Amino acid sequence: MDLTTLLITLAIGAVAGWIAGTLMRGGGFGLLWNIILGIIGSFVGSWLFGVLGVSSGGGLLGALITSVVGAVVVLFVAGLFRR
Repeated sequence: MDLTTLLITLAIGAVAGWIAGTLMRGGGFGLLWNIILGIIGSFVGSWLFGVLGVSSGGGLLGALITSVVGAVVVLFVAGLFRR
């Protein structure tokens, strides 16, 4: 993974964290933590889609969909620990 790909992944993960925070019941963990967990979620989503053999398409929209799904999963799991 080169530097440009990493920066794009981080940016998409940040946007995905914000979107996932608005989708989750209760608003997630606040804007900053949602963004941080969204960045982690972008990597989790890529791994999860690869393991499941699911393709969200290519390009920016596919990466955003994958990242949002991963961010929702990460926010859900983190919410289980918050209780």
